[in-house]
Amino acid sequence: MKELFPVPHVIGFVSSLLLSLIALVVIKFDLSFGMGMTILGVTAIIQACLQLFLFMHVGENENKTALLTNIGYALFVGLVTIFGTLFAMMWGYQML
Repeated sequence: MKELFPVPHVIGFVSSLLLSLIALVVIKFDLSFGMGMTILGVTAIIQACLQLFLFMHVGENENKTALLTNIGYALFVGLVTIFGTLFAMMWGYQML
C-alpha cells in the first residue's frame, strides 16, 4: 500500500497551500507595492516550478526534446495570456 501513496503529490499540495498562505501576507499586512509584488512574484515562480516537477511529471520523461518543447509551449501560453490580458485590460482601455 505504501508504494501506491502519492508522496510527491501530497508534498506539492501542502507546499502550494503554504505558498498561497505566504502570498496572503500581502493582503493581511500593509506592505509597500514593491514588497508586495516581490512576495507575489517569488511565491508564484516557486509554485509554478513545484507544479511542473511534482504534478506534471516533468522528470519522468526521458525524451529531452519533448520535455523542452512542452515547457517552452507552456511558458509561451502563460506569457501570451498574461500580456494579452494586460493589453486588453489596461492599454486597450486607454485607446477608447
